[in-house]
Amino acid sequence: MITRLRALTKAWTTVVPVLAVVLLALTWGRGLPVGLVALVTVVLAGSVLAAVHHAEMVAHRVGEPFGSLVLAIAVTVIEVALIVTLMADGGAKSTTLARDTVFAAVMITCNGVVGLCLLVASVRHNVAVFNAEGTIAALGTVATLATLSLVLPAFTTSKPGPEFSGVQLTFAALSSLILYGLFVATLTVRHRDYFLPITRQGEVITSEDHAARPSARAAWTSLGLLGLALVGVVGLAKGVSPTIESGVAAAGLHHAVVGVIIALLVLLPETIAALRSARRDRVQTSFNLALGSAMASIGLTIPAVALASVWLPGPLVLGLGSTHMLLLLLTVVVGSLTVVPGRATPLQGGVHLVIFAAYLELAINP
Repeated sequence: MITRLRALTKAWTTVVPVLAVVLLALTWGRGLPVGLVALVTVVLAGSVLAAVHHAEMVAHRVGEPFGSLVLAIAVTVIEVALIVTLMADGGAKSTTLARDTVFAAVMITCNGVVGLCLLVASVRHNVAVFNAEGTIAALGTVATLATLSLVLPAFTTSKPGPEFSGVQLTFAALSSLILYGLFVATLTVRHRDYFLPITRQGEVITSEDHAARPSARAAWTSLGLLGLALVGVVGLAKGVSPTIESGVAAAGLHHAVVGVIIALLVLLPETIAALRSARRDRVQTSFNLALGSAMASIGLTIPAVALASVWLPGPLVLGLGSTHMLLLLLTVVVGSLTVVPGRATPLQGGVHLVIFAAYLELAINP
């Protein structure tokens, strides 16, 4: 029976990513009727689950924290490609697309995902434990990247409006790449132990007593299918975005809600993977996924849009408004207080979820 279930799991996690890419190719750039939207939504959900499965296969082969890094970078690279594609379409709404998408990713990961993981782990295991040294370093890097890329443009005077001048944008892009490169080197080479899960006695867990690691061939196959699944997730999310926009407009909601919904869809694979790690009392892995995704979203998106701005029409607005700056400041302060002790209760998880709820509420009622 177990063998049959494994065979069934392998079959659908192989078929669904391929089906998603085929469906994406058939529907790209076309209006979707209601029936087809329903089909796309089902395939999109299947692609999310398949992406989580293949990400865990790769992570099981390469070990932590490399597995978390693979998923975070894969999702972000595809997300960046989507942002640049949408900005190339032009229009007034595209001027703030990069800023809104990056900030949404930061709030979703640093408050939504972190809050849910802390709540799940602490309720299930009484107290959530993690490595404070690695987590506070990651949070500090996210805070620095967000401030340099999203806050400073609102205060510079070389160019009118919340925009960088050419020199300032180049500096922000290079700084983002350098900081992200330093983080990856720290995560994978010099201080890898800081980002590994720990026991309740504070001992680093260097290996897991699970089933045998997948073969190199199986891992490479999963990596390829992970890429297909993520292309399907992001592409199909864009395909259903006109339907989402129509629904948001019909409900009388602010247009920013569309960006939040798309960001939630794109980050769904990482969210599910992080929650599954939290249930297994591997909160550090959850933090690697959440904060790594926030960092990759800024560190890769800003350089990409800076390069693309050379030929893209219209200005590139990166500076946040005062309300979002306050939410970012609150996120950094509360996040620091959460991770410094290395232990958290349901209270900390609830606080982060309330901040995330405030972000959603202000997106609906700015």
